[in-house]
Amino acid sequence: MPIKAVITGLGCVSGLGMNIPDFWAALREGRSAIAPLADIDEGVKIRLGAAVNGFQPEGYFTPNELPLLDRFSQFAVLAAREAVHDAGLNGFKDCLAEAAAIIGTGCGGKQTDEDTYARLYKEARSRAHPMTIPKGMPSAAASMVSMHLGIKGPVFSVASACASAAHAICQGRMMILSGLADIALVGGTDAPFTYGLLKAWEALRVVSNDTCRPFSSDRSGMVLGEGAGMVVIESLEHAARRGARIYAELSGCGLSSDAGHITRPDVDGISLAINRAIQDAGFVPESVDYINAHGTGTIANDLAETKALRQVFGSHADDLAVTSTKSMHGHALGASSSLELIATVLAIHNSIVPPTANFTEAGDGCDLDYVPNRAREQEIDAALSSSFAFGGLNAVLALQAWHG
Repeated sequence: MPIKAVITGLGCVSGLGMNIPDFWAALREGRSAIAPLADIDEGVKIRLGAAVNGFQPEGYFTPNELPLLDRFSQFAVLAAREAVHDAGLNGFKDCLAEAAAIIGTGCGGKQTDEDTYARLYKEARSRAHPMTIPKGMPSAAASMVSMHLGIKGPVFSVASACASAAHAICQGRMMILSGLADIALVGGTDAPFTYGLLKAWEALRVVSNDTCRPFSSDRSGMVLGEGAGMVVIESLEHAARRGARIYAELSGCGLSSDAGHITRPDVDGISLAINRAIQDAGFVPESVDYINAHGTGTIANDLAETKALRQVFGSHADDLAVTSTKSMHGHALGASSSLELIATVLAIHNSIVPPTANFTEAGDGCDLDYVPNRAREQEIDAALSSSFAFGGLNAVLALQAWHG
């Protein structure tokens, strides 16, 4: 009997809420978390984002824990706790000890870097904080998840810009299918709202100061978000043995690299990743019902992605529901593809397609069904969640409804 990888637990922190119920309620309502950013330096032109407002880490971590937890690690641990609880694994400490944990990040501990540079250059201090390296390193979130949950199996980080979480999820699935682990806790986390990083994004001139309107004629760019998404993947045999609730099967992964421009998406590279995901899942293109698009709201991405979907699906592209949930939770960089996978899992599980929020009218060349502004009740048997990162790093995840 072939090994199957199934999803049994979900957890998230985002601008839409601190947990899965709040996240799904906002997506279902088409409610966007994009709003003016608080406490942003006057020298920053980026004024909008999907921030986790009102978050008080002292309510979740002890005074002894906080000195080692950058904001991106805090989000990862909280989402991981929820995913493990949602999977019903809290009472299975031996299983968790053998699990894998693979956490993607596009930025790492930027708040720690920011605080260090301010200390050294702005305040002219001669020494950095002694825990700067272990707190800010890109693998810190994976280490913190491991320590807080008692995970002693393979634990590491993946960094591939805004496809980081999708690559981590693919890696977890491969570990399950290869027999290296029965359980993998996978996802991504990022917290990009620091002065230095906002100034860097400002220089790229791809961020909107209006809102995120994917696929719309008046779209003006992406809007940053923050947070973490975590998913528990198990082998079907292990999940069945403990009587776990199964959300969906993670049935395929498609990976490719454009090997081209550092920021401009490539239609052929995107198409290759989509085709590979479909083939790996054993789908035929006509069986796919829903696609959670990368959908950044930039001129280049939305058009290239639409062309790629036309290229892969042909006339069936007209029958696809295609939405961008970045219009609601923002572009959370290394966390975005995990939040989008969770949205896709919940769409399948609840038979509801979340909308593309803030949609006005379709832009030139954007001629698909983008489910504008209102969620749609629809049975979904097969779905894809797509991520196309700077550097031409593409990852597409294939999901199938669980009928077992």
